[in-house]
Amino acid sequence: MAGPEPRERHDADRFAPVRTRAAVFLTALVAVLSIVTGIVNIGSTSVSGPLAVYVPEIAARTAGFTGAMTGFLMLLSVYGLRRGYRSAWYSAIVLLPITGLQGLVQSSLLSFPLVAVSALALPAVGINRRFFDRTVDLTTTQLASLAAVVGVQAYGTVGTYALREEFNHVDTVLDAFYFTLVTASTVGYGDLTATTQIGRLFSMSVLFTGVASFGVALGTLLGPLIEARLATALGNMNDKQLDLLDEHYIVTGYGDLTEPILESLDGTDVVVIVREEADAKRLRDRGHEVVTANPSDEAPLELVRIERARALIVATNDDAQDAMAVLTARELNPGLRIVAAATERENVRKLRRAGADVVMSPAVLGGRLLVESAFGNDNPERVIDRILDTGSEGRPN
Repeated sequence: MAGPEPRERHDADRFAPVRTRAAVFLTALVAVLSIVTGIVNIGSTSVSGPLAVYVPEIAARTAGFTGAMTGFLMLLSVYGLRRGYRSAWYSAIVLLPITGLQGLVQSSLLSFPLVAVSALALPAVGINRRFFDRTVDLTTTQLASLAAVVGVQAYGTVGTYALREEFNHVDTVLDAFYFTLVTASTVGYGDLTATTQIGRLFSMSVLFTGVASFGVALGTLLGPLIEARLATALGNMNDKQLDLLDEHYIVTGYGDLTEPILESLDGTDVVVIVREEADAKRLRDRGHEVVTANPSDEAPLELVRIERARALIVATNDDAQDAMAVLTARELNPGLRIVAAATERENVRKLRRAGADVVMSPAVLGGRLLVESAFGNDNPERVIDRILDTGSEGRPN
């Protein structure tokens, strides 16, 4: 019974890129359907479909409005899933049941495809949880700017409701929230206005603090996103340099061995693909050619011309991510020579099954060298040759 298990895991890993892309595609389809059906049902004056007799018109129209909003939030989740963020996985898991429920409440013939696709997307996203493992690291400045936006909205809502006698048509907390939002964002429809000096002074305070907080938030949050997007597209290489790549080496990911590998490849054409901008900046500062992206995605590997590469070297501290990168690279270039380093000794065979031609365990190799040196063998080249000849795990015959 235990024999087929490694093969089953290997088959699962082989299809992992297809599964994750399917999950992202289905989530994107849900987002588009949610927006379209929501917009259609906002303007609808009647409820149709098999559930029409059970759904009040106001509920269906409200679900249409919230459905469109949920669809836009789903698009943000799709963006995060494409980049492998765990937070995007959580948001998708929460929003997918909501979109399905909204489709049922809208009770329109156009909304049932939304229900069906939501039902398909939820398990597709759920079973691929381990592949969305990136964390969103916000700086202190970004956290402070977000807190300022939330704080201004809370300040304006509470203050407007407390001073509702100083405003016309402010009767509920929702009215106060609406007034604060349109004032802080400088939209100012003019339907809710201050009628006294106290109300006007308070409105000005909301306007000034709101504009300042929104401006700071946009600068601190969108600026790094735009920079990261440019780095993802080109790294520190332009289109002409990418087009000229040929017979080059590709190094994926960043780990303890990355910089020693790059030092050994000094003088050759090498491109590094790393996920984190901080690692990319560190390598760019040392003169290396870098593309900032997920090494297990097809797009960055195609960008660095994997079909013309001499070899791919995979050596990070995460064997699971390395296996994904090997699988994707093998699909794009079946004849490519792929060399991998296994952080854990038991993952050597897994990386071989993923498609690597050569897999070494630095821990095993280092341990054998130390033992041989202790026995008085000072010829490391001969020891390495003997280890490589005895199998992928370095066990002597």
